[in-house]
Amino acid sequence: MSKSVPAGRSRSSLTRAQKFSITGVATLGAAALAFSVVPGSSEADVRTEALGTHAASWSMPAQAQQAVHENVGKQQAAADRRAKDAAARKKAEDEAAAKKKAEDERRAKTVASRAAVRKPVYANNLDGWIRQALDIMKAKGIPGSYEGLHRNIMRESTGNPNAVNGWDINAQRGTPSIGLLQVIQPTFTAYHVSGTSTNIYDPVANITAAANYAAHRYGSIDNVNGAY
Repeated sequence: MSKSVPAGRSRSSLTRAQKFSITGVATLGAAALAFSVVPGSSEADVRTEALGTHAASWSMPAQAQQAVHENVGKQQAAADRRAKDAAARKKAEDEAAAKKKAEDERRAKTVASRAAVRKPVYANNLDGWIRQALDIMKAKGIPGSYEGLHRNIMRESTGNPNAVNGWDINAQRGTPSIGLLQVIQPTFTAYHVSGTSTNIYDPVANITAAANYAAHRYGSIDNVNGAY
């Protein structure tokens, strides 16, 4: 037969020791849950610092990349400007060179045209030969006058450019006197004036070579009044 329960107490009532035990367990469980959900201040700081460092490690490359892009863009723009400036300078230099070349060619043509106009035309006769010889002599610094040349020519060959002396001492030695001023070949070769024919019979070449020889020996063809 069971015992009766005193009034005011239920069968589920717990003893003081049981209540203390339950309370303690609940307190410890709550504390453990609170610790697992809300970290302590030191741990939170460490985690926050770690997250900040991780974020910084990802943000720095982006900033550096942007700086590199900007620097490359500036360098490319500067290179483009230099290339454009060099191309502009080259174009200006080419245009200046082309302009100068055209001007030089125009000037050369003008000078040549004027020279052609001024170039004297000599008659193919004794007067023309003497006048042409005098112009050459003047350019070469060989003294002589029209009168001096004409006088000696008339005495030596009477104005015949093909005259040959076959009887004087020079002829006897194998070097006859030839041409307007009766010049022997060795003398003609030694005193030949550059720019004239190398043919001893050529009137102008014969006159200038003889005048050159007379200038060296007598001072001028004008000083020759006989055989020389």
